[in-house]
Amino acid sequence: MEEFIEIAKKAQENAYVPYSNFKVGAVLITKEGKIYTGCNVENHGIMSICAERVAFTKAISEGERNFTKILVIGDKDYTTPCGYCRQFMSEFVNKEFEIYTVYNGNKTKKYLIEELLPQSFNL
Repeated sequence: MEEFIEIAKKAQENAYVPYSNFKVGAVLITKEGKIYTGCNVENHGIMSICAERVAFTKAISEGERNFTKILVIGDKDYTTPCGYCRQFMSEFVNKEFEIYTVYNGNKTKKYLIEELLPQSFNL
């Protein structure tokens, strides 16, 4: 996980957050081991995009459809995907999909998507 944490931290540095000043980075891993990163991008409208959805859309736009896990790092401990991201991810994953959040700098906590999005229509 340490390698993924470092990759997520680098992605987090690219965040564009002039309104919230809350930077998030994400690393999405496919079943084949390919890595896609994302950072949150805000704008003055209501349609900002979260780091998780950036990583997913990058991967999907490259033809990927098989994902195993995502690691998310934010400016506070235990930054988990928002509700919109949870629902978005559920379209492309199964209930064993793993979501890792980083805390205390380099420790991770694992959730399954079904824990963070219980009784989902898709899962």
